[in-house]
Amino acid sequence: MSDNNKVMRGNMTVGNPAKQMLLFSIPMILGNLFQQLYTMADSILVGRLIDRYALAAVGASTAITMLFVMFAAGTGIGCSVVISQLFGSKRISEMKTAVTTALLTVLGFAILMSIVGRVMSRFILGWMNTPDTVMGSAEIYLNIYFYGFVFLFLYNMVNAIFNALGVSYIPLMFLFFSSALNVGLDIVMIQKMGIAGAAWATFISQAISAVLSFTVLMMKLHKMPGREVRLYDWNLMKRMISVAIPSVIQQSLVSVGMLLIQTAVNGLGDVFMSGYTAAIRIDGLAIVPLVNVGNAVSTFVAQNMGAKKPERAKQGYHFGLAMAITLGAAIWLLIFIFGNRFVAAFMDAATDMESIRIGANYLKYVSIFYFLFGMMNVTGAVLRGSGDMRWFMAQTLVNLAVRVIIVYALIGVVGGMILVIALPVSWFISLSISYIRYRSGKWQEKKLI
Repeated sequence: MSDNNKVMRGNMTVGNPAKQMLLFSIPMILGNLFQQLYTMADSILVGRLIDRYALAAVGASTAITMLFVMFAAGTGIGCSVVISQLFGSKRISEMKTAVTTALLTVLGFAILMSIVGRVMSRFILGWMNTPDTVMGSAEIYLNIYFYGFVFLFLYNMVNAIFNALGVSYIPLMFLFFSSALNVGLDIVMIQKMGIAGAAWATFISQAISAVLSFTVLMMKLHKMPGREVRLYDWNLMKRMISVAIPSVIQQSLVSVGMLLIQTAVNGLGDVFMSGYTAAIRIDGLAIVPLVNVGNAVSTFVAQNMGAKKPERAKQGYHFGLAMAITLGAAIWLLIFIFGNRFVAAFMDAATDMESIRIGANYLKYVSIFYFLFGMMNVTGAVLRGSGDMRWFMAQTLVNLAVRVIIVYALIGVVGGMILVIALPVSWFISLSISYIRYRSGKWQEKKLI
């Protein structure tokens, strides 16, 4: 294989679509599973080595940190659409310029978000009705997390760029490394520092991973053809912003929804909070394969739309749907059999039986509809990959609005289990919107580059 072919091997505009989707999505799925596993390790070790109040504090903090994580992820996903299309059209010099432009911009945002988050942390926790028994630990965890935002944003952007280039195995290697490092640091640091140790373990492992992955990306870009590269290009930035802003809003709205739902959950007491925290940790891990199938479809569609191959993009979508439905059914079966044991791993079964029951019931019912979440995610990914951002945003807004309205309207009557009703209803309505747009074919008319 020639050097040029090696560096361009992430090209998904030729070859067997099904094979390419599998080879691309499997490392993404494995990598993000490990990312979720080490996040889950924080919760398990906190719940086991400290107490359920500390676990509830992690849950309250996560609802906030996920807002910023999704902001970082949305920025990376949005910029990667333009990078993918430039890569698919073989405009390598412009693609490299887009990469450096995106990296410099996201680092500026990261510094700003770190300052805002640190200043506002206690106010946000208070606004969320965080119980006094949880407030102190939640604030400690949250403040340390905010210090690492530069690494968080850098890592997410570098990951998104690798995926845009169709090279998903490199992020996988760094996630294996960071996951193992995070768990090892958790065991040592939680015992010495309590909940602060869990936050510092995440900070350190993410920082090392971000720096190493950035170094490898720079080496890979240097080997690619195309030497007329500018450090920053405002026109390319405008194109990326046109996709990144809706993606940031979409990802952030997902977290705003989580924040609003967590606020409602906080009013149900720390017993429910502990069970719910364990359940959403498992839920977050369970939907990783479905989210990554959608991300794979988005990259596949973006590259092929850049290469002016819309029919090939449709083939990727159909295979993505089949993958999402199959994976959704398999994950549901796993949770149906082992869900109670998964939740019990977070707490002491002798003293926290009610929290375990609450978390297990949540998972039991929500998991039935994972196939629906997968279909919604994959169909929306076609719109995102093609640059049809208005409809992609409409799908997201409706998904959030329906979920929040149902929860706040009925939680006082039905209790916490209204959460398992709101999710599938919002997924179905959101899927319907994006599928109608897909069937219209108008997404194929969008031009980004």
